[in-house]
Amino acid sequence: MTIWSEVISYVRVRYEVLEERENWLRFRLGTEDGRSQQVTVHHLPDKDGAEWAEISSAVGWADKIDLRRLLELAGSSSVGGAAVVDGVALIKHTVPLLSLDIRDEFEQPMRSVAAAADSFERELSKSDEF
Repeated sequence: MTIWSEVISYVRVRYEVLEERENWLRFRLGTEDGRSQQVTVHHLPDKDGAEWAEISSAVGWADKIDLRRLLELAGSSSVGGAAVVDGVALIKHTVPLLSLDIRDEFEQPMRSVAAAADSFERELSKSDEF
């Protein structure tokens, strides 16, 4: 059984951690063409005792991008959905921690979320701010 502390350890060893709190951490992941993408992972304990990890990556400031186009792009992605949190447009995906194989069931979706967010950020904001 994978627990939250294993997820944190996995990320710390492999990526540049930018900020860390008790229930979340934000780190930088290299993407293609020398770009990078910030990724955040939140620990979400469920009411029935199940644990979840929410993976999110910023696309851009919500008031500076075409949100309708973001929804269209997110709708074609196999991983994640679009959201706006604190004025930032995100791609988010949630994985259970109960029986998580950290490399196959965390790393792969996390990289897919970051790649989608980076691609959408490139198209929608023409920048690499996040």
